[in-house]
Formats: sequence, C-alpha cells, structure tokens
Amino acid sequence: MELLLPDTGLFIFQVVAFMLLLFLLGKFAWKPILSGLKEREETIESALLSAEQAKKDMEALNADNAKLLAEARSERDAMLKEAMAAANKIKEEAKEETSKITSKMMEDAKAGIEVEKKAAMAEIKTMVAALSLDITEKVLRKQLGDDKAQKALVDEYVNDLNLN
Repeated sequence: MELLLPDTGLFIFQVVAFMLLLFLLGKFAWKPILSGLKEREETIESALLSAEQAKKDMEALNADNAKLLAEARSERDAMLKEAMAAANKIKEEAKEETSKITSKMMEDAKAGIEVEKKAAMAEIKTMVAALSLDITEKVLRKQLGDDKAQKALVDEYVNDLNLN
C-alpha cells in the first residue's frame, strides 16, 4: 500500500513547488502571454475589418469602373454618331457642289456651242453671199458677153423704170 499512497513530505513539497510555479507563471509568464494573445486577437480583428473595408472599397471601385466604362461607351457611341453625321453632311455638300459645278460647266458649254453656232452661221451666210456674187458675176459675164445682150438688158431696165 505504500506504493499506492505517496509520502506526505513529498506531497507537500510538490504542492508548494506547484504553487510557486503557478505564482511565478502568473507573475511573469501569464500576463505577457495573455497580452500577446490579446494583441494578436486585436491585430487579427483589425486585419479582418481592414479586409472587409477593402472588399467594400473594391466593390465601390468596380461599380465606379463599370459606370465610367458605360459612360465612355455612350460617349464613344455619341462621337461615332456625330462623326457619321458629319461625314454624311460633307458627302452631301460635296455632291451638291459637284452638281453645281457640273451644271455651270454644262451651261458654259451650251453657251459656247451657241456662240460657235452663231459664228458658223454668220460665216456660212458670208460664204453663201460671196458664192452668190461669184455665181451671179459669172452668169452675167456669160450672158452679157456680147454687146447685143448688154443693150437688150439696159433697154429692159429702162422700160421697167419708165413704167414705175
């Protein structure tokens, strides 16, 4: 039985040593360990709060980015529409200008043709008159080549004058 029951002196010594150990640990070890654990807990909690805040900030940034992207797309679409409208306007102005230039060129060509036509007609009339005079002169020379024919013509003109 002695083996089962410890010696009283040993028991008291172990209790005193345990109490001394608890006192020393409580005085020197537990406070720094607990304060270190508390600091660690606060650090982890602040890191979690920071992470949560960062997550909210990222969501806000993503929302802002999406909004800016949508605005940029709408501005791009508006600019494309304006550019297309300007291009169409320039194209229409060019067509109108081309049409005006073409009309003016055609009018100038028609006026030039008319002037050329009148000049040609005047030249033809002059040529016809000259040819007529040449033909008349040749005919008269042929018909009035002898003196008898000339006298007959003069008599005829004189008779016509007397009648008038």
